[in-house]
Amino acid sequence: MLPPVPLLQVALNGDSVHPAAPRTATTIAESAAAAVDAGAHAVHVHAFDAHGHETLDAEPCATTLRAIRARCPGVPVSLTTSASIIADPRERLRTIAAWTVLPDLVTANQGEPGISELCELLLSRGVEIEAGLLSTADAHAFVRSGLAERCRRVLIEPLDAVPAVALAHASEMEAIVTAAGITLEQVHHGYGLACWAVNQRALERGHGIRTGLEDVTMLPDGTIATDNAALVTAAASLIRSHAPRSGR
Repeated sequence: MLPPVPLLQVALNGDSVHPAAPRTATTIAESAAAAVDAGAHAVHVHAFDAHGHETLDAEPCATTLRAIRARCPGVPVSLTTSASIIADPRERLRTIAAWTVLPDLVTANQGEPGISELCELLLSRGVEIEAGLLSTADAHAFVRSGLAERCRRVLIEPLDAVPAVALAHASEMEAIVTAAGITLEQVHHGYGLACWAVNQRALERGHGIRTGLEDVTMLPDGTIATDNAALVTAAASLIRSHAPRSGR
């Protein structure tokens, strides 16, 4: 029997300046559906307000989640909780506590102030946690937190623009997590030029990957991607190239 296919998550928007990065609930849902059709198994998204700004407010988050679920029934949707949107941890906690429609999962960056309280709140409401590790310091903090046994997966997310540096940091973060006996599913990705290199290493090690306009705007050959679906198509091809071949 062949092992399961690695998870392929699409990160639709974030602060990307690409013209195809979706901002409204309608365009986000359309982009999500196209990405799923191209091979994405899960969707990560940032909601935007009427002025085009990233937001954690309840109403735009609910509208965005409903729109995606209408177009992508049964597909897990992960919503950001990033401190880049609301820096004050108490205000962020209050804002997220007011959510009326809940995502399946959230990304929770482990180096951010107040993240433990935020994770506790969301876990109590049945929302799963993707523990985001952006640095080795985040990885150590995650190990110390004792949160691992309650999380859905770990996201290894080196921020470095230089591929070789990003690969080294991905390796270090992975080693910290595994040395602590944490056996959670891992999904790896980088940013910009480093994204495809981090994806490649992850697949070689049996991990899932993430792509999408939040992370990268270029295809592996260096050309600019037209949209999220094009990036997912390239990532799905990369996964297939690493799939074990069945024998007799």
